[in-house]
Amino acid sequence: MVRIHKCSSPQPGEWVKGKVIGSGSHGNVHLAMNKSTGELFIVKYSQSKNSIRSLENEANFLESLNSPYVVRYLGRNSSKGSSNDGKTLSIFMEYMPGGSLSDVAEKFGGALDQEVIRLYTREILCGLKYIHEQGIVHCDVKCKNVLLGSSGNIKLADFGCAKRIKDVDINGDFSDSCQDIGGTPLWMAPEVLRKEELDFASDIWSLGCTVIEMATGKAPWCGQVSDPMAAVLKIACSDEKPKFPTHFSKEGLDFLAKCLERNPERRWTAEELLDHPFISGKSQRKSASSPASVFDFGILEEGYDSDESESPSEDDYRGKNPFSTRHCEEWKRIEKRQHSMESDFGSSENWITVRSG
Repeated sequence: MVRIHKCSSPQPGEWVKGKVIGSGSHGNVHLAMNKSTGELFIVKYSQSKNSIRSLENEANFLESLNSPYVVRYLGRNSSKGSSNDGKTLSIFMEYMPGGSLSDVAEKFGGALDQEVIRLYTREILCGLKYIHEQGIVHCDVKCKNVLLGSSGNIKLADFGCAKRIKDVDINGDFSDSCQDIGGTPLWMAPEVLRKEELDFASDIWSLGCTVIEMATGKAPWCGQVSDPMAAVLKIACSDEKPKFPTHFSKEGLDFLAKCLERNPERRWTAEELLDHPFISGKSQRKSASSPASVFDFGILEEGYDSDESESPSEDDYRGKNPFSTRHCEEWKRIEKRQHSMESDFGSSENWITVRSG
């Protein structure tokens, strides 16, 4: 049973807002201080209708969670915005001084050592195991959404795209419910892009992509395709996986193989991965692979910006879609002719989080 962490929300006059330490599709992120205790915390603020919806979603999930592996929620405050019919929303969370893993990697040469990756991955898995036990899929696991404390502790953050499994498909039609699925395309699982299903296994695929990101300092699929549209088509329609870091140990490569199994039913769970030798040193188990089916899904037809950019509207990505079986087969033929056209997509800063509306 979930034990809800209750904490009184900082009230006006009791705290002071500091400088902006980040910004993204949800709005600005400020450092703040409790004037009575001197404690530092974070304030996420927005007055955009779509961004407020995302912040409310995040607050609703965080207030029901209580884990050392999930960023701690402190409360929220809403008020009327500058416009007559508008409003603003602020949510308060604990301050993680180490910043995101994306920030950490950048400060230490762009990529992290395998031993550090092993430690961080274990704690990410503990966080995923916990939220999955609560029936929640994070939907946007990547270095930018994993925070580091001063003691080296890791916590999952940014639940703006999160979904509770029982709410994903109330009417038994994932095809319709997937309209509201968000995430960052290069980290999203093939079955989600194919509009096939959303389950805990989707987070495990994203975890594998995040491990590649930590090990290389670059986004998954970097240099494997010529443009953003081709990248998403490759993830959804091909039988390929993102390139594994060549310097990884045999155990590390096997761990990635278990995360990046294209058939979600054969992907290892967070609990199983905590027993993988890359994490625990225990004996391995065998796993196989098999193809998955293809469904329609709408995506952005333009290049992606980072979380630092304004989020696209729902109409930008809910269109006719490219991932039918016919389109996938056609793409495979075209992709063969474009195989030599490779470019570096850089870091996760070049890809937005597509949030549900």
